Amino acid sequence: MKNKTKVTLSTVTIAISTLLMLKANAEEYPVKQVSEGIYYHQGVQEDANRDNKGEIANTGFIIGEKCIAVVDTGGSYLEGKSLLEVIRDKSDLPICYVINTHAHPDHFLGNAAFKETEATFIGNDKMPAAIEARKSFYETRFSDILGPHFKGTEFIEPTQLVSVDDPITIDLGERELVLTSYPTSHTDNDLTVLDKKTKTLWTGDLLFVKRIPALDGSINGWLTTVDALKSMKLNAVIPGHGPAQHDEWQQAFDDEAHYFSTIREQIRAIIYDMGTINEATESVGLSEKGKWLLFDDYHKRNITAAFTELEWE
Repeated sequence: MKNKTKVTLSTVTIAISTLLMLKANAEEYPVKQVSEGIYYHQGVQEDANRDNKGEIANTGFIIGEKCIAVVDTGGSYLEGKSLLEVIRDKSDLPICYVINTHAHPDHFLGNAAFKETEATFIGNDKMPAAIEARKSFYETRFSDILGPHFKGTEFIEPTQLVSVDDPITIDLGERELVLTSYPTSHTDNDLTVLDKKTKTLWTGDLLFVKRIPALDGSINGWLTTVDALKSMKLNAVIPGHGPAQHDEWQQAFDDEAHYFSTIREQIRAIIYDMGTINEATESVGLSEKGKWLLFDDYHKRNITAAFTELEWE
């Protein structure tokens, strides 16, 4: 009888410890419910560093009747592990899919935390090549930036690929998600996730809110994609960076489009007058300075990338 009592007490102790751990993690890695069954963690509006542990992008998950889909896993294995623990605090359903919106490290380096779930990893069909092209740089750069917080991080590529010409639909059980890839926009491997049930769209970095958008693809392509996304009938939008949007989601796209339209018009004028890229980086888009976080860190890079594209139109 005593042995049975000890086993029972031990089991209770373990259960309590597990609950306390999950509660503590939920406080350290909070998530918000955007729509029914849809949760996201809002990354800090900073560049990755040791203080923020690289947790700068929005991550989250969608719960169906049958299973769960994860959308972006964060900037390291440790962040992915935090996300997994929060998911387990919400539901014990199996994780069927891990969806990456693109191949920037703050969005997919947490993938390794989900290897043992046996989930299918999904991404744009150009994502594997994008990872391979920058893997060495990302590993060196982010292991230096994050230090001990980079421990355990791996480069897990998608195995189910989505092409621009062929969106796919996956079913979580009474919950269908439409996954769509795009021509070169923010990057050459962008993908969105639309929850048909609640009309909630995960944009990845096709939408930045409050933080200045970072151009790593095509300014013309991005503006075209924004026009397409704005035409959708949506109830909520979860951007790659910044707070989720409800009634104001179209305004968020308008703000981003205004930034890119402004710099495109001014760059074209300089190119027409046979001006230089240096002139552009010193004069273009300065009226946007007070509207965006991290403006000084990314604006000149955007001008350089856009000028290089537009001078060969």
